[in-house]
Amino acid sequence: MDKMMEKIAGYGVVPVVVLEDAKDAKPLAEALIKGGLPCAEVTFRTAAAEESIRIMTETYKDMLVGAGTVLTADQAKRAVAAGAKFIVSPGFDAQTVDYCIENKIPVFPGAATPTEIMQIVKRGLSVVKFFPAEQSGGIAAIKAVAPVFPAVKFMPTGGIGIKNLKDYLSFDRIFCCGGSWMVKGDLIKAGEFEKIAQMTSEAVALAKEIRAGK
Repeated sequence: MDKMMEKIAGYGVVPVVVLEDAKDAKPLAEALIKGGLPCAEVTFRTAAAEESIRIMTETYKDMLVGAGTVLTADQAKRAVAAGAKFIVSPGFDAQTVDYCIENKIPVFPGAATPTEIMQIVKRGLSVVKFFPAEQSGGIAAIKAVAPVFPAVKFMPTGGIGIKNLKDYLSFDRIFCCGGSWMVKGDLIKAGEFEKIAQMTSEAVALAKEIRAGK
């Protein structure tokens, strides 16, 4: 688990993917790998999510594929059965988090308030998904709350892109950032996987540049 966490943190960016059709899973995975980012958070918002995770993990066994927008313990079970290596939730659900902890599944629960963060910390977790990041005050809000939770790192998601990635990754308490700008739904539907690979490569380069400049 520690090695996986290190890998995710090292990427700096985790693509947040919404797949409407499982046929797009393989070419999208190929595009992300080609772009230097063999990692994806496939959101459980669509009927194709489960099968998409299965296709990605079976085709590319070394790729870090997780499930996002997981709202219940049952969804977490299904995602893991499909091959998901980590679970991400938009908020804090005790049953879901406890299930993941009990089964040694890396989980990143969402939080936007100190009260929610306290519930997560109480369970021994050290990474919190700060969501929705920009709408909840952005990096300023994270910097305001971070000193109160010295052992916590943040995974901001929501409203993050090329223009403000540096604002987040420059802060040493950021674990990584979740973003969808390089894997937008319209690009996937149009089959523009070369474009996705290019944008992914640019995101990886920018993340490395920012982290190196700290």
